[in-house]
Amino acid sequence: MKRVAVILSGCGVNDGAEIHESVLTLLALDRANAEVTVAAPDIAQMHVVNHQTGDVADGESRNVQVESARIARGPVKSVSELNLDELDAVVLPGGFGAAKNLSTFAVDGAGCSVDESTAEFLERFHGAGKPIGFACISPAIAAKIFGDKGVQLTIGTDEGMASALESVGANHISCHVEEFVVDKDLKIVSTPAYMLGQRISDVEKGISKWIDVVLSLVD
Repeated sequence: MKRVAVILSGCGVNDGAEIHESVLTLLALDRANAEVTVAAPDIAQMHVVNHQTGDVADGESRNVQVESARIARGPVKSVSELNLDELDAVVLPGGFGAAKNLSTFAVDGAGCSVDESTAEFLERFHGAGKPIGFACISPAIAAKIFGDKGVQLTIGTDEGMASALESVGANHISCHVEEFVVDKDLKIVSTPAYMLGQRISDVEKGISKWIDVVLSLVD
C-alpha cells in the first residue's frame, strides 16, 4: 500500500483549498488503495472570503489547518509534523489557498515566497527522490521551489500565468484539463484542474490520471 500525504490550504476555492479538487484527489487515492495522510500548515489564512458574495469578510480570521480539517472530516496533521520516511508521495490540490496561504503568489506573483514549513518539507521530499503532484494553481509553488532545476509543469493554457512561472526558471507546457504534465527526471506531475475545467467530470478525469501517474513514480 502506497502512503500519500495530501497538503491542503484551507477550505474553499477563494481563500483555501478547492473543495472539488481536494475531494476528487482523496477519491482517486482511495480507489488506488493508498494510505492517506491529510496535512496543512498551522498558520492563519491570508484573509477570509464570503463565498456567497465573493467579498472579503473584514475582521474575520481562520486557521489553515483547522479549516482543512473540514475537508478531511476530522483532525489533520501540521505539515511540520509529517515524517518523510513514512510517506511515498505527496500531492497538493489547488484553490486560491495555494496562492494565498501556502504561498504569496496571489499578491507577489513570480516574486512570491512559500510558507516555510511547506517549502522545507517539499524540498526534503524531493531530495529523497520521491514524487510530488501539483494541481490547478499549486504548480506556482513548484515553480518557485524547483524553478532553478528547470522543472516542467503546467497550469493549463494561460499565457500570462505561464510567463510568470517561466520567469523563475520553470518550463511551462500547455495542457488540456483532462491531461497532465510529468517531469520524469524531477518526479513532479501537474494537471490544470479548475484552471481550465468548466465541469467537475472533466476535472475528475485529469485528477484521476494525475494521481495514477504520481503513484506510478513511487519506487
